Amino acid sequence: MYKSTVSLAVDDEISHVETMEPLRLTRSALFEGNALTVLQALPSDSVRCVITSPPYWGLRDYGIKGQIGLEPSLPQFINQLTRIFSEVKRVLTPDGTLWLNIGDSYTSGNRAYRATDKKNPARAMNTRPPTPEGLKPKDLIGVPWRLAFALQDDGWFLRSDVVWNKPNAMPESVKDRPIRSHEYLFMLTKSERYHYDHEAVKEPTDNGLDKRNRRTVWNVNTKAFSGAHFATFPPELIRPCVLASTQAGDFVLDPFFGSGTVGLVSQEENRQYIGIELNPDYVRMAASRLHGLRSNVLRLVANG
Repeated sequence: MYKSTVSLAVDDEISHVETMEPLRLTRSALFEGNALTVLQALPSDSVRCVITSPPYWGLRDYGIKGQIGLEPSLPQFINQLTRIFSEVKRVLTPDGTLWLNIGDSYTSGNRAYRATDKKNPARAMNTRPPTPEGLKPKDLIGVPWRLAFALQDDGWFLRSDVVWNKPNAMPESVKDRPIRSHEYLFMLTKSERYHYDHEAVKEPTDNGLDKRNRRTVWNVNTKAFSGAHFATFPPELIRPCVLASTQAGDFVLDPFFGSGTVGLVSQEENRQYIGIELNPDYVRMAASRLHGLRSNVLRLVANG
């Protein structure tokens, strides 16, 4: 049983009205709350596409109770996300698609902190998980593939690994390995057969005159959004996912909504969005960003 507090955000002011009505998806909506809790209250087979980027393991402390990414061990992190994406699979339509971005990291060498990097001060952390069992200091952990294989074991069809190449990647101070300038965007599906509009996402050929089927390396610059937390999705990374996996009017879900880029692109492409975000500051930011906006914001909490 869930109690939902229906709220209307107007000019960044949020008023709350309690309701015990069951959740129904009739229009775009933004939910403030825990991803798993909200997902469990959504109807099955209700969204056509999911595009999301969960918090990366051991890279950031958002200072929010219940946050994901600071689990004491890597298996706990993977298990937590696998459970969440199991609910994602339930709410997807049978022909639905999940586009999952997840970054990698290096072992901490059992250091309990990470010093600041003069080229990237945001990398500093006052808490870090221990080195995973079986790995060594300075090992690349391989988080994206560990998660992808866990989801595959949980029944997902792992259809593609897209390399998001960042031409303007953030510099690093390391001098004993290449600078990382890519992340992965995995395409997973609920069923063997699914909706994929290859015509909608064809890309220009080298001569610029013809078009070809989209390939697996996408060159997309990172893009800052004023006022957002540092890990914002660039819209042009999201747009091909929306166009390939949905049709006009379909619902697109992001269970880790952040500043709301998935919702923004969905609106631009005449799709409905469902956003879930734990951090109330990001909820207000996304609500303000989406049309200025008289955004329908729901705060969902477990009841009883």
